[in-house]
Amino acid sequence: MVSGCPGTKTFNIPVRKLTHIAYHLSKMACQKEVFNGVEWKIRVADGSSETLVPEAGLASRLWLGVKNMIGGLVLKVWRFLEKAWDLGVDDPRKVIHCLKVGIALTVVSLFYYTRPLYEGVGGNAMWAIMTVVVVFENTVGATIAKCLNRVFGTLLAGFLALGVHWIASQSGEKLEPLIAGASLFLLASAATFSRFIPTFKARFDYGALIFILTFSLVTVSGYRVDKLFNMAHQRISTIVIGTSLCILVSMLIRPIWAGKDLYNLIIRNMDKLANSIDGLANFARWEPAHGRFNFRHPWKQYLKVGAAVRRCAYCIEALNACINSENQAPEFIKKLLCNTCLRVSSNSSRVVKELAKIIKTMKKSSTIDLLVEEMNAAVKELKDDLKSLSLSEAGTSENKRTEKISSKPAAAIPLMGMISMVSFASFQIEIASRIESIVEAVEELANLAEFEHPEKNKQNQANIKVAANEQNDEETKV
Repeated sequence: MVSGCPGTKTFNIPVRKLTHIAYHLSKMACQKEVFNGVEWKIRVADGSSETLVPEAGLASRLWLGVKNMIGGLVLKVWRFLEKAWDLGVDDPRKVIHCLKVGIALTVVSLFYYTRPLYEGVGGNAMWAIMTVVVVFENTVGATIAKCLNRVFGTLLAGFLALGVHWIASQSGEKLEPLIAGASLFLLASAATFSRFIPTFKARFDYGALIFILTFSLVTVSGYRVDKLFNMAHQRISTIVIGTSLCILVSMLIRPIWAGKDLYNLIIRNMDKLANSIDGLANFARWEPAHGRFNFRHPWKQYLKVGAAVRRCAYCIEALNACINSENQAPEFIKKLLCNTCLRVSSNSSRVVKELAKIIKTMKKSSTIDLLVEEMNAAVKELKDDLKSLSLSEAGTSENKRTEKISSKPAAAIPLMGMISMVSFASFQIEIASRIESIVEAVEELANLAEFEHPEKNKQNQANIKVAANEQNDEETKV
């Protein structure tokens, strides 16, 4: 029966025959038979009609699945390449480090490809390649630290293994394996335990690992190898070649200095009062003199400065919570303490900015003492205001007791608001005290690092003091 819609045919078909019809339609689709633009529908038992859509064949479904899988794989690879590109654009030094590792491996592989060099190291050129792979790090300090750890760990383990081998060989065939095994057990256990000591682990963890590896290899192989001394000599030579090449490439080709990173990080932290990172200081102490930093530059003092900055930041965070508190002080208390608190904040800010300038320029400041005096004067004034506030509060309490006796109502002062304002002022006093700790740490850094002395200019100090007084007057008027 043809329905009223052109191109549409409707049939009354029992539900049990739907499966059979769907099978034939699927078969027709697989054989690429054409429906001639006619839409086929069936009417079910409830009177509604449904459109018959031929199912795709097995080959079509397989092709669709393979196409989707390939498309998803290409999309994942493309996203990975985009992330890798963004990483290289954000920090080009990572790309430079990768190229430096490739250069070092290419150069050291010449000992393996070139016959004279290969024969010179006795066929142990692969140890030089392995050394480059494991010790080449991103920064100069980290590379030097791992190189020194590997060299000294190898030398110490090699000499001890040779000594143990000589003693064991002089003891006879029966005692030789016992002495070698006992020495391996004792020294390997002691070296492993040393890796759990925090101070030792921070600097020499990799060296202890190399010691265990080298001592075990030489001791065990020495029991079966006759020319043990020649083998140890060749391996030590290849390790020295690999470490020397790593240090040269790391320092000569676009060096990445951990000390400079630490220096820039501390400057940013002084401006933002953020956390400092201790690990850069551990690597910076291994680096030679570079730029404005000497070999004995006091990197540890930067950590003290960062610790003082963190303590100040914690107090500022508490001050921020006090400002955003729901309990606010009465207006007359705000007017009493507002100008003094602004003066303390302004002077504290100038001190911190001057400290950041000292570290950035590596020159001592001729005005830092004056700025600290101005800050302390403002703090003293704030303390006096708090004392006067406490006296006025005591007088208010006395008036309230008198009014209670005379049965007259007294004006209520919100206690929580008072606590909030007093806490705000107390935090400002504490921040100023912690800023003085930063000043002491920076001055100690300037003395240890021998920062340049500024020219004494009394007129400049006078101008700064006049400018500070003018700014304080303006704040008072506001």
